[in-house]
Amino acid sequence: MERETLKKLAEIVGADHLTTTREELLCYSYDGSGLEYPPEAVIFPGNTAEVSRIMQLASAAGFAVVPRGAGTGMTGGALPVAGGVVMAMSRFNRIIEIDAANQVAVVEPGVITGDFQREVAKLGLFYPPDPASHQFCTLGGNVAECAGGPRAVKYGVTRDYVLGLTAVLADGRTIHTGVRTAKGVAGYDLTRLLVGSEGTLAIITAITVRLLPQPAARATFQLLFSELPAATSLVSRLLNRMTPCTLEYLDRTALKIVADQLPAPLPEATAALLLIELDGDREVVELQAARLNEFLANQEGLLEVRRAATGPETEQLWAARRAISPATFKLKPHKIGEDVVVPRSKIPELVACTEALAAKHGLLILTFGHAGDGNIHVNIMLDRQDPRELEAAEAATGELFAKVIELSGTITGEHGVGLTKSAFLGREIDAPTQAIMRAVKKTFDPQNILNPGKIFA
Repeated sequence: MERETLKKLAEIVGADHLTTTREELLCYSYDGSGLEYPPEAVIFPGNTAEVSRIMQLASAAGFAVVPRGAGTGMTGGALPVAGGVVMAMSRFNRIIEIDAANQVAVVEPGVITGDFQREVAKLGLFYPPDPASHQFCTLGGNVAECAGGPRAVKYGVTRDYVLGLTAVLADGRTIHTGVRTAKGVAGYDLTRLLVGSEGTLAIITAITVRLLPQPAARATFQLLFSELPAATSLVSRLLNRMTPCTLEYLDRTALKIVADQLPAPLPEATAALLLIELDGDREVVELQAARLNEFLANQEGLLEVRRAATGPETEQLWAARRAISPATFKLKPHKIGEDVVVPRSKIPELVACTEALAAKHGLLILTFGHAGDGNIHVNIMLDRQDPRELEAAEAATGELFAKVIELSGTITGEHGVGLTKSAFLGREIDAPTQAIMRAVKKTFDPQNILNPGKIFA
């Protein structure tokens, strides 16, 4: 970037909030995808007015701007593939308002999701979206990717809780979308358009979310199976009878890498685990628990049902579940992690496909994830320095996506398209529909300076 441009950026935010040092740039050159693209500068704005002035300068000078939260994304969405400036939103870290009477909150995008959940819990309120990285990821990143999590089976995903946004357009104009009421249909729903847009349409600077009352009780169960199909085939049948808060699935390999973090050893014959949590009023939870036990009686392939006896035991179970993704690197130095979704009744076919792909290509593939909404995380483990493994893994990825589309599914449920899935978008979305999406992008960002190179190959 030109020195004069950098000087103007420093004037907007202050010299302490702009960096071009190599060490700092490297810290903002990668995300959870494992890919790396260094920016030319990193800027840390502190308010909407500063973001607006930065975008006015970017529009005039023509440099790219990539908004970034905590960098936990898995598809390269926060990577500056075209160089330019990474706009780190870490100074936007205020909870502006919690309106307990109306169950609404206004937050800045740099607020850590877990921190926000704990703050509203102090008032007896509940913010359900719970991505595995909730202790580190930010609400702005969650909105940009439309993050989900285990509780989505009952409570939905991030878009179901965002009521309105303040956002800055590519030319620096500030817009306000949505409402802070339970209903509102004035004009087009730009809020829902911006949620999940991966920073390609606007930069979010404030988020209005709805809250729920905190459930009074929870009950957590481990269902251990001797056969993988027994676990995967149970999901849709169970959900025809009740709606748990969470219904998570782990295969044998996923269990193996976090076995030392579970509250108790598993039977040696364990081939799969379902982690089920019920929540609500205490009487309702106990009624659901009784119905669950009644349903599970004499289920084929079910080895054991364990109910967590204490709060710490429950927390230990969930800590182990959230540790799976980082623990996969015990197996291989690299992975291709996909978050595909299929209709719940098709989960057995999807998992069988992954096993067939592993055998066909000589790869280690493990599966786990949100079985309750059909969102299975398929992790293809490899060493990228091994040409055979890399070629096999890339081939397996393409075949996996083909099977997912065949099963009426989608190639991404909560990680977004970003950089890593853009080449596959055409398999799911036809050309006329993509043309409309590209036109929307051009309307919001005619110069293609907001997170260029993402979503569309």
